[in-house]
Amino acid sequence: MQRTKRSKQREKIFQVLKRTRAHPTAEWVYEKVREQIPHVSLGTVYRNLHVLKEQGKILELDFGEGFSRYDAFVDPHYHFVCESCGAVADLEVPPQNDLHDRVKHSVPGNIHTHRLDFFGLCAACLEKEEPA
Repeated sequence: MQRTKRSKQREKIFQVLKRTRAHPTAEWVYEKVREQIPHVSLGTVYRNLHVLKEQGKILELDFGEGFSRYDAFVDPHYHFVCESCGAVADLEVPPQNDLHDRVKHSVPGNIHTHRLDFFGLCAACLEKEEPA
């Protein structure tokens, strides 16, 4: 694997991601980094997010929204995605590693990992839908 030199921008991007559990977009990260590095470009943020992902320091998540979200919590975990407001939350549920054994005979290859996401309405959106 090619070593990538450290950069001030990449370190700041990583710090921003480590301080949130909101699973932000690249644009959100860009706005936060710009508060401390005003001349950083959106392209620089995207490039460094890619490098951090390749280094295994962050996850890039696609929930079918047309854009990626990023997560600095890389240990195996599941997510809940609100279909109304788009909020993404980590679920405090142990990974179900027995799923590998349950599906391995249906997979034409070897399973290394899996990702499981749950979709529905968050408590705040449910509250908005309830009649007064």
